[in-house]
Amino acid sequence: MNKLKSRSLMLVFSMIIFGTIGVFVRGIPLPSGEIALYRAVLATLLIGTYLLISRQRPAFSNIKKELPLLLVSGIAMGINWIFLFEAYRYTTVSVATLSYYFAPVIVTAVCPLLFHEKLTAKQLVCFFMSTLGLVLITGIGDAEGGSSNAVGILFGLCAALFYATVIVLNKFIKGVDGIHRTFLQFLAAVVTLFPYVALTGGMHPGALNGQGWALLLTVGLVHTGLAYCLYFSALKALPGQKAAILSYIDPLVAVLASVCILGETMRVWQVVGGLLILGFTLWNEVGSRATGQARARGRAFRP
Repeated sequence: MNKLKSRSLMLVFSMIIFGTIGVFVRGIPLPSGEIALYRAVLATLLIGTYLLISRQRPAFSNIKKELPLLLVSGIAMGINWIFLFEAYRYTTVSVATLSYYFAPVIVTAVCPLLFHEKLTAKQLVCFFMSTLGLVLITGIGDAEGGSSNAVGILFGLCAALFYATVIVLNKFIKGVDGIHRTFLQFLAAVVTLFPYVALTGGMHPGALNGQGWALLLTVGLVHTGLAYCLYFSALKALPGQKAAILSYIDPLVAVLASVCILGETMRVWQVVGGLLILGFTLWNEVGSRATGQARARGRAFRP
């Protein structure tokens, strides 16, 4: 029981770390692609060191078989980060995060097409209510948000699409799991992001002052490397249902950080929309043990 409690605390702590990433990214004066590249490099180095110290060696024969999917999912992960960081720049952290959390709804919609799964009545209700929540968040018909807010929401939804792509691809990756898969996907993200950054303006480490470097190192080492190590360590002892439920601490912390730390505001209908998205996606996930486990595995790539 003590072990279960300690693992739960580790998962909660990792979710709190994930939930504050938007606040830190906001303070880094670099293009989103460059931040994503540095994040991937720092996290790859830290997780690689952790794997060496803990002597967790992956099965290289399985890696070879899964290499194409690992590469594609790593590319999707890198693109996902770029869109998410851009969303933070154009709209509030809370709205960007809630738009991003539409990803599970996308997965629910595409799985029947890809895996020939039948949508239950409950899943259909969750899909439509979560979509209604997204409509409320976007503030359709409200001009006060401005074009910048709409662009930020669009970037958040694009990030959600690529996040959903990673989750779906992970369903096809059978031989490599957990932190080994994440490490290899981070490595693939580095390989993808480096030429992208080089072709779209290059790298500007000289633009960072002491505070900028501190924020960047925190995003790469703490929000990614440390948080992912804690996350996967916690998953080893936690039921899938509990892990899926605790994962919703992440967006709640993001909203609180947006309002309390950054002083950003949310309109009443955006709060209602966020509750609809989070509430109905959570309800959908706790319906069965298998669903909870699948969601928990996909959750490793957020944000």
